[in-house]
Amino acid sequence: MPKHERFELRRQRDDLVYVFVLAPDAAGQRAYQRQDQDYWITHREDLGWVAWDEASQSVMGRPWSVQPQDQGDHPPEGIWVSRKGAKSYVYSLVYLP
Repeated sequence: MPKHERFELRRQRDDLVYVFVLAPDAAGQRAYQRQDQDYWITHREDLGWVAWDEASQSVMGRPWSVQPQDQGDHPPEGIWVSRKGAKSYVYSLVYLP
């Protein structure tokens, strides 16, 4: 499988792992879908790669230290942060071979 086709988001608090795979989004753009839910990481021109909630039109997760202008054609590896309601989580994004 080519590089940047699949990655894991590994939650640091409890080692929970979510697997994402490359798939075109509804608009046909490069995006990554979580394998077990309709949850997406997409590229937005103004924000870079983010976990985007279409229903609320809001960011639910993003890279911690890589600015949008420094991101390439795939989500950057490293620390990501997310929010779910009043909670927030820290993840490590790691590409799979």
